[in-house]
Amino acid sequence: MHEKIIILDFGSQYTQLIARRVRELNIYCEIKPYNKIPELTDDVKAVIISGSPFSVLQKEALQIDVANIIKQKPLLAVCYGAQYLAHTLGGKVEKSNKREYGRANIHIKKNKDPFFKNVKQNSQVWMSHADTILELPEQFEILADTKSINIAAYKAKDGAFNNPVYALQYHPEVTHSIDGLQMMKNFLIDICNCKGDWTPESFIDETIDELKEKLGNDKVILGLSGGVDSSVAAAILHKAIGKNLYCIFVDNGLLRKNEFEEVLEDYKGLGLNVKGVDAKDLFINALKGEADPERKRKIIGKIFIDVFVDEAKQIGGAKWLAQGTIYPDIIESVSVHGPSVTIKSHHNVGGLPKKLGLKIVEPLSSLFKDEVRIIGKTIKVPENIVNRHPFPGPGLGIRIMGDITREKIRILQEADHIYINGLKEDNLYDDIWQAGTILLDQRSVGVMGDERTYENVVALRAVHSKDGMTADWVHLPYDFLAKISNKIINNVKGINRVVLDISSKPPATIEWE
Repeated sequence: MHEKIIILDFGSQYTQLIARRVRELNIYCEIKPYNKIPELTDDVKAVIISGSPFSVLQKEALQIDVANIIKQKPLLAVCYGAQYLAHTLGGKVEKSNKREYGRANIHIKKNKDPFFKNVKQNSQVWMSHADTILELPEQFEILADTKSINIAAYKAKDGAFNNPVYALQYHPEVTHSIDGLQMMKNFLIDICNCKGDWTPESFIDETIDELKEKLGNDKVILGLSGGVDSSVAAAILHKAIGKNLYCIFVDNGLLRKNEFEEVLEDYKGLGLNVKGVDAKDLFINALKGEADPERKRKIIGKIFIDVFVDEAKQIGGAKWLAQGTIYPDIIESVSVHGPSVTIKSHHNVGGLPKKLGLKIVEPLSSLFKDEVRIIGKTIKVPENIVNRHPFPGPGLGIRIMGDITREKIRILQEADHIYINGLKEDNLYDDIWQAGTILLDQRSVGVMGDERTYENVVALRAVHSKDGMTADWVHLPYDFLAKISNKIINNVKGINRVVLDISSKPPATIEWE
């Protein structure tokens, strides 16, 4: 059993980043809602309290028994956590005159404290708070301040509690906090004595052993998408149970150009038992005339289930349905204000398990996307699969604005093919989290030769992200954009205008529908 860190989620947009930083130190961690604190067993080495959109001064502020946690385990409290700790144990927190957001530099008062080992004086950190800690409870002392606030970091005085307690007004988990990872390392490795033994290799060996024991000689069915999650899940399962894994890859007619054939060819190299199902006509006919985004999703989901069930029933004696669910899917399904809800429908595909009478197995459910990629590379999944950009379950169905026709699919596939291949040719693809082309439900006037045209508009989308929860648009080179725009307009009949989407998430989403 690996040691682990429990991260209590109070609704911060940065909670997943805390977990990612802990994992970077090869320490296993789990995110739990603040109101679902697990038993703090011997394998739990420390607890981290996240930030929150709430103020500790609000009546509806989220509450926990922080004194009880400190009795049992070391504690690191971040932002809201730091304010809550001070407020609850007898300090003073008040509304700031102005909201402090952005970069700041800390002046370390206790530079010999192990928390600041190898951290430079005036190190840059990231602030995001509307309340300020004015006074600490008597059991605590200040570790660092900034030009704006007197208490930027503090700790429990030696011997005040059973365990070490540290609190930060800033966010060490974000990349803008230059030495943030070093501070977390100091806390977890030096102060909490974590070993840091949760590695890709250990995950692979342990997961394969667990799958062998759990599945035995049972048959398992897996719906492949061509993406990294389902592909790595398939590769792990194949190592555990070999030919007892039955994979189904459905062509819904909304894949990228040539993707069905190319992905099937890639899977041959993995030795997987895969059946490709051409169901293009079923999907496209069912979508005829439908323009509403949510109804399009539901139609695509229903047809997928129908096709998948028909194919799965031909595999006699299967007992399990495997899914490429990853940890962010599970985190997103748990509200900090209540009990767990269903995992997103395009991951846990509708009512498939119930319809087929199968149990669920999810070998990647403890991993983040970047960890899935690391595992994939370690077990020799082809690079073009491991590095493939995320692609929505409904495919081009939610990148075609308005109703879907075969002609619109052709236009978008051709434009997207030029864009994605261009990114690869110019060595830009691997530096981007996700890129794609959107066909707008809008025409524009143009001129080609001496003729007036009235044709379609496509938007190019490219974003940087870590896990898809937040995203920034990519500043693609102008020369590249000019070349791609020209190539799309000259080669794709039906398009006379190309635009660039420069929206970040939030407030926009990565996909348009």
